[in-house]
Amino acid sequence: MLDNTNSSGCGENAGPSDLNTIKTVRISASSTSKRKARYPLTPLVDGFGRTVSYLRLSVTDRCDLRCTYCMAEKMSFLPRRDLLSLEELARLSDIFIRRGVRKLRITGGEPLVRRDVMDLFRDVSRHLRSGVLDELTLTTNGTLLAHHADCLAACGIKRINVSLDTLNPDRYRSMTRLGDIRMVLAGLDAAQDAGLKVKLNAVASRGAFEDEVDELIRFAHGRGMGLTLIEEMPLGDTGLDRNDSVLSLRVLQSDLARRWTLTPLTRSSGGPARYVRVAETGGQLGFISPMSCNFCALCNRVRVSCTGRLYTCMGDEGSVDLRARLRRSEDEVSSAIRSALLTKPERHRFDISQMSKPAVARHMSALGG
Repeated sequence: MLDNTNSSGCGENAGPSDLNTIKTVRISASSTSKRKARYPLTPLVDGFGRTVSYLRLSVTDRCDLRCTYCMAEKMSFLPRRDLLSLEELARLSDIFIRRGVRKLRITGGEPLVRRDVMDLFRDVSRHLRSGVLDELTLTTNGTLLAHHADCLAACGIKRINVSLDTLNPDRYRSMTRLGDIRMVLAGLDAAQDAGLKVKLNAVASRGAFEDEVDELIRFAHGRGMGLTLIEEMPLGDTGLDRNDSVLSLRVLQSDLARRWTLTPLTRSSGGPARYVRVAETGGQLGFISPMSCNFCALCNRVRVSCTGRLYTCMGDEGSVDLRARLRRSEDEVSSAIRSALLTKPERHRFDISQMSKPAVARHMSALGG
């Protein structure tokens, strides 16, 4: 049974001693012992020989913001009855982990709006303690982070990504349509106080962002946080023409190089980002360029929606239903995953010259980008 704590998981005033008294998602002991005995299983490999070791698991399509590049101002979200339960999300996580996934990122929508989501973090965190999972993390908009930071750290999470596209309160309100930047700043404070390493993600856009990006760099690096810039992607109909906002990171990086000393780094986070060191700040700056620089050759990830659909590529409509199979047998899920990987596209379908209409109908909030 899941507990009935409020959406802050541990409770706003919970301390370390309280964590032991909070219920977690339950999996039978006999089932767990069988699973341990079956480690390790054959790794997941797609039709192009790429090994899949990274799962991005969405727990909700809902969000407390309406960012202009992500969704329409008036969104229709899934009925809650259509979502996988937290127990089912935990079981799916187990299946992927036993088949070679070493990194698991919880996403949304905004994952922290999901009621009792901390139960899922606590359950999956046992794989960190056993050593079969290298990292458990999440991407969040930060508005609820102040309530959850201590619980996340207690679950063994070491680092998180926080989306923040501007430091200007008025522009933040305008871009998010609902947001109060003070909540995000409080969340950043709480996360760092809890010992979490924070990386900021910012979607680059033409116009005001180009004038503010230097301030974002100084802010992030001044607080010991990394910053990754991301090109806008044609996911879902937002009601706006992305031709008016999309900014090539090749262009932006060239512009930044006129003001900053950027030294390429060889490090990789296992994802699509390219990194540079900013000499003037000593911090790291990342670039994720799906539109201007294809990065699919080294893709190591798949995504599962909150309804249990497996997407082998963010930039492709193809998906496979795992929910019905999960409710029948684990073997059916494993078979479906392996079959889906054989049809994983070689690359995404995004094209920077075709930004006036979505490349896929699915909004970014369905899978968390």
